[in-house]
Amino acid sequence: MSDIQISAIICTHNRDSYLGAAIDSLLAQDFAADFEVIVVDNNSSDRTREVVEQRASNPRLKYVFEPTTGLSVARNTGAKIASAEILAYLDDDAVASTHWLQVLDSAFKNNSKLAIAGGKVTLLWPQGIHQPQWLSPGLAGNLGAYDLGDSSIYIKQPSLTPRGLNYCIRRSFLQEIGGFDPHLGRVGKNLLSNEELQMTEFALERNWQVAYLPEAVVAHNVAPERLKRSWFLNRGWWQGISECYREQLAGRSGIGQLLRGSERFLRGLYKALQYFSDPAERFDKLVYAYGQVGYLNAVLQGLLSTSNKK
Repeated sequence: MSDIQISAIICTHNRDSYLGAAIDSLLAQDFAADFEVIVVDNNSSDRTREVVEQRASNPRLKYVFEPTTGLSVARNTGAKIASAEILAYLDDDAVASTHWLQVLDSAFKNNSKLAIAGGKVTLLWPQGIHQPQWLSPGLAGNLGAYDLGDSSIYIKQPSLTPRGLNYCIRRSFLQEIGGFDPHLGRVGKNLLSNEELQMTEFALERNWQVAYLPEAVVAHNVAPERLKRSWFLNRGWWQGISECYREQLAGRSGIGQLLRGSERFLRGLYKALQYFSDPAERFDKLVYAYGQVGYLNAVLQGLLSTSNKK
């Protein structure tokens, strides 16, 4: 039996400029028990391997190359390599607080029904850049921000699920549901998401628990290219597509999706007009409405595909 109590996993794809800081934040954890740090190189073409090799003298660090591009694929690979029952996933452009692993480990040890947990996420802005006036608190969540307060809570609504960049899951639960779904999760520049939301739904359906742990803090770097309105519109579009796919996987596809998407699109436009004098909230509602266009586009493609198969 392995003495490793928790496996910290970084899945990375062409983020060599951030990766070193992410790895270092894990290797420097204030955690008395034994742990490991696994870097899953998800078909990177930059200096990722070199960044890991620079730290290869640390016996906790492991490296694995996963040639099939896709975040969910990489997460599953990390889980297979990992030695521990508790799997803590940190994004390659994030930095974990010193007690991150200790907080997560304690929560899982003290609650055998805890399947998923995650903590507060703060944002690290690029040097000399501040939060734009047109960026609402809601859209800041697209950059990874996540704060449900300073008290631990159990998540009952899947929409409040912990962020994937600061995400811990019990191996036995992950095996129970068959791993992360490769149909969801990013694949290169494809921004499919909602895989964490789906996992929370699975957990609650099976009487597992999902927790928000405010002391498990992670800081997320905001890439300069994401501070453009076009990035948020594109993210909203893919969020809509992700929601459509999630419904299809759950057996809730069909004409009803057209009605739901149309209603949400009109509601988004109406609210954008309501907040016309507030640039942040106005843009927030426009991104929401644009996301419904992506949702409806995916719905129509799904209906046409089903029709052609008949």
